[in-house]
Amino acid sequence: MGGIMRELAARQTTGPAPVGVAILGATGSIGASTLDVIARHPAQFRVAALTAQTKVAELAALCVQHRPQLAVIGDPTREAALRAALVHAGLPTRVRSGVDGLLEAASCEGAAVVVAAIVGAAGLLPTIGAARCGKRLLLANKEAIVCAGSLLLDAVRSGGATLLPLDSEHNAIHQCLAGAASHAGVRRLILTASGGPFRACRDFSAVTPEQACAHPNWRMGRKISVDSATLMNKGLEVIEASWLFGFARAQIDVIVHPQSVVHSMVEFGDGSVLAQLGTPDMRTPIAYALGFPERIESGSERLDFLRMSALTFEEPDLTRFPCLGLAYRALEAGPTASIVLNASNELAVEAFLARRLPFTAIAAVIAEALSAPSPAAPGSVDEVLEIDALARRQAKWVIARLATAGAR
Repeated sequence: MGGIMRELAARQTTGPAPVGVAILGATGSIGASTLDVIARHPAQFRVAALTAQTKVAELAALCVQHRPQLAVIGDPTREAALRAALVHAGLPTRVRSGVDGLLEAASCEGAAVVVAAIVGAAGLLPTIGAARCGKRLLLANKEAIVCAGSLLLDAVRSGGATLLPLDSEHNAIHQCLAGAASHAGVRRLILTASGGPFRACRDFSAVTPEQACAHPNWRMGRKISVDSATLMNKGLEVIEASWLFGFARAQIDVIVHPQSVVHSMVEFGDGSVLAQLGTPDMRTPIAYALGFPERIESGSERLDFLRMSALTFEEPDLTRFPCLGLAYRALEAGPTASIVLNASNELAVEAFLARRLPFTAIAAVIAEALSAPSPAAPGSVDEVLEIDALARRQAKWVIARLATAGAR
């Protein structure tokens, strides 16, 4: 009898097993923030799988710290190096690589939650794979829904998955809509933008990658930092919001809010406006999505209203920041235009970061790519990838021409 009582007492003490989490893109800023939140709740969550594209040493160090059952390196040529590093560390972690490895991480049996934080269109297949497997999908890869919104949402429905956005803006809208019986009473969604490092800039001719990546409020990767500087990040978020919440372009507005305290708002037909506020820390939306529908500690600093001097709002300047207008144009043109927008932007930003193009040429590349004839809307993931590949070929040609002209 004493043994039975002890076993029952142990069960009551230990509680349910921690929920496994797979993090696709573990070495990026979203991955780091997610791991920080998980570490604060060891009884609730454990790391089941980690992936990175090329950073073997960083991924191996995370494996030593968090001991996942699976580690995936996106670049197949680096699989042997990762395996050797984990063997040297004495870890039993399985090692995989490439697209197949990413899909395995996304469908990992030990992970009920998948954090999709791979930057760019490379995250499309594993994100949809996680949805098809019925995971709780925490979406930070906005390109997946920008390029394949209907396909991703179909996969969520057919797989019985739960989709929760990690972008602070969409996460804020999700929170504001949580108490609404339906979306029928919603007048508009209001996405806030910090304005980036060049909000007050009038001359972009000498902008450097270092300046573009120096965001005043958020700590982010280089690509998304440049997107914030051009306001393309906000444009992609407009497209994402349309898919996530089912609203047309006319019901989605953007306003510049330099303090990054109000993360987004929802205006209702009765005149009420609900806003989600907090310090600019990605651990807040991550904790919300991990714990949903409960709230868990994020580790972010508490918002001190007495220390805030003002909350200000401005209309975005589409003349100085044409990328936002190009995103509006793509949303209105349809799914194919969104794929072209995303692909050309990725390559233009890459060329700017490599100092092959000036900052002002990013919008020029995208505008020219959008002006080219485009195929019909995709009906499958393969068609999305075909359109993406075509758009990249066109963008590379434009970038090469502009780079050559700039060198003269």
